[in-house]
Amino acid sequence: MSLILIVDDIAAMRDQYAYDLKRLGGFATMTADGGSEGLELIKTEAPDCVILDLEMPGVDGFEVLATLKKQRNRIPVIVYTGTGSYGRCVRATKLGAYSFIAKDEPVERVVREVENALAWAELQGEVRRYRRQSGDDSPLLGESRAAAAMKEQIDKLAGIPSPVLILGESGSGKELVARRLHDAGPRAPRPFVAINCAALPETMIESELFGHERGAFTGADRARKGAFESANQGTLFLDEIGELPAAAQAKLLRVLEDAVVTRLGSHQGLKVDTRVVAATNRDLDAGVTAGTFREDLLFRLNTHIVSVPPLRERLSDVPILAEHFLQLVCEKFGVRARQFDPETLKRLQAHAWGRNNVRELRNVIERLVIAGNDEVITPDLLPADLGGGGPATGSPQPSGGTLKDQKVAAERRIVLTALERNDWHITNTAAQLGLADHSSLLKIMRRHGLKK
Repeated sequence: MSLILIVDDIAAMRDQYAYDLKRLGGFATMTADGGSEGLELIKTEAPDCVILDLEMPGVDGFEVLATLKKQRNRIPVIVYTGTGSYGRCVRATKLGAYSFIAKDEPVERVVREVENALAWAELQGEVRRYRRQSGDDSPLLGESRAAAAMKEQIDKLAGIPSPVLILGESGSGKELVARRLHDAGPRAPRPFVAINCAALPETMIESELFGHERGAFTGADRARKGAFESANQGTLFLDEIGELPAAAQAKLLRVLEDAVVTRLGSHQGLKVDTRVVAATNRDLDAGVTAGTFREDLLFRLNTHIVSVPPLRERLSDVPILAEHFLQLVCEKFGVRARQFDPETLKRLQAHAWGRNNVRELRNVIERLVIAGNDEVITPDLLPADLGGGGPATGSPQPSGGTLKDQKVAAERRIVLTALERNDWHITNTAAQLGLADHSSLLKIMRRHGLKK
């Protein structure tokens, strides 16, 4: 059932719209008394369509539209106005509104307009899905045996509802594999929600995953649905699943077994139909042995496993990927098309790509586009560690100054390399460098001006 949000400062108007849309259109509805609350509900509740009044005190409809446009939020918005001003409606559509209606429109037409907006949004989602499948924004390209086997396995698993565990090194494209699993299956028109388990504070991760009720904890001033509810009938991608705290692991296991989510602060379960796809670059079996990861949860998640091969195991795909990234980067920067000198491609293909896989290759291509102005990218533009004349990738060269200066440069280079190797995961990097805790690493990073 589609959820429609009505934003209006006049209670009688928004309540009447909510009642009529529910009665005649069969929609679920919710209301907001102004632009600020409307933006917050769009963020937390992810409605499928918004009906928005333009004339409101405080944050008005135009500011709401401008904010959504800045956030690149694609939710369809139908604006209405009582002034009958054509110019105001034109201004709203330029800010991204799907369409406009007058406040005295028959409710039957409002229902049709909402149905059209929902159909338009679904069509736009289909277009984006086909673009991803055609490779416009996916590095899941290549003709190597390893790439072909991975794509064949993805296509086999796309249509089933069981959980999938994606294994692969940092930068190898695990999230893109998850998106391919979603886009190639029957859940493609529904939401794809991605959560990085390592990036969330431990105190907030259960709220993010399972939602909370108003008053569940300090600062919970309104009810909020979590990722499982937001991804209902779609796919929930849990990246860095090995970082999930023990309490959240137990609750996740229950959701996988019962397909029922219980928000924090509530005793009422909510039925969900959400496919879970998880990913990790860690050895979860070792985590089970060490007692940091639940064995029963691992058995639930690894019903099916997709292993993403590192780039060094499919070097024959490097020229295809490099050409693909070159086209994307040139379009992104608005520069004229470039091409590789054959020797440049040969050296790129000979590199081991052990630091950050496909992501490292893309970063190198971006640097090459910035470094040269000529139509042909020649080998001398390559970083030194790829056989070129430029500085090594991600590593400043020694200053050649005093011993103190060279020590500082070496420390910076060591820390930067470790950060890139661990995909800028602060705790993992600190452990690898043998530091006492992550705060020690943060102090060193601030000293050297290092940030992602």
